[in-house]
Amino acid sequence: MQIALIGDHNPAAKAHQAIPQALTLACEAGGPVCEAVWVHTATLRDDPSEQLAAFDGLWCVPASPYANTRGALSAIRFARQTARPFLGTCGGFQHALLEYAGAFWGIAKPAHAELEPDAVDPVIAPLACSLVEESGEIRFEVGSQLAAIYGVPSAVEGYHCRYGLAPGYSDRLATGALRIGGRDLEGEIRAVELRGHPFFFATLFQPERSAFAGRRHPLVKAFVDAALRRMV
Repeated sequence: MQIALIGDHNPAAKAHQAIPQALTLACEAGGPVCEAVWVHTATLRDDPSEQLAAFDGLWCVPASPYANTRGALSAIRFARQTARPFLGTCGGFQHALLEYAGAFWGIAKPAHAELEPDAVDPVIAPLACSLVEESGEIRFEVGSQLAAIYGVPSAVEGYHCRYGLAPGYSDRLATGALRIGGRDLEGEIRAVELRGHPFFFATLFQPERSAFAGRRHPLVKAFVDAALRRMV
C-alpha cells in the first residue's frame, strides 16, 4: 500500500515525524505493508493525475504554507474527484476547505490569510485563539461519519495551528456535500467530512500525534482501511 504525503517534508516538524509512525501503527494489525511517500508540492502539476495515480490514498499534511499552493489544491481536487481516500490535517484541513470553496461556493479565488494577510474576506482566517501545541476536546456531530469511526461522542486531540475556517463561512457547511464532522467546546469547526465520497476527512487537529504515545488512532486506521478497500 502506498500513501502519498502531500506537503513539503521537514524532518524537524513534529507532525512530519509522527505521520509515518501513525501509518505504521495503523497497518500493524495483520494488514499490508504501508509505504509513506513524500510528495513535495513543488513537484505537483495543475493536473497531477499521472503523478498520483499509483497511490492508494492521499494525506495532505501540516506545515503550510506550502511551496506550491496550487499543487496542493490540485492534489486535493484529484482525491475528491477520483474517490481516492483522503485525509487532511492542520494545513491539509485549511487547503481542503480552500479547494472546496473554489469548486462549490462560487468563490473565484478563495483566500488564505496567512498567504494574503490583506485579503478582505478570506476563507481561512486567523483563529481567535492560537492553538499552537494545545489540546482540546472535540465533540462529534450526531450521525456524522467521524462519530461512527471514533465510536464515542467526543475525544481529546492535539493541535499546532493558528488558522482555521473564517466564522462567516461556517453556514456554508449546513448544505452541500461537505459537512461538519466535529466542533470544539466553543462550537468552532474543527473537522469536516465529504458525503458521497468513500473516505474524505479533514481535521484542524492532528490525529497523527497519537503515534508519539504508541497509540493507533481510529481515524488513521480508518484511512488505511479505506485505502486497503480500494486496493482489493
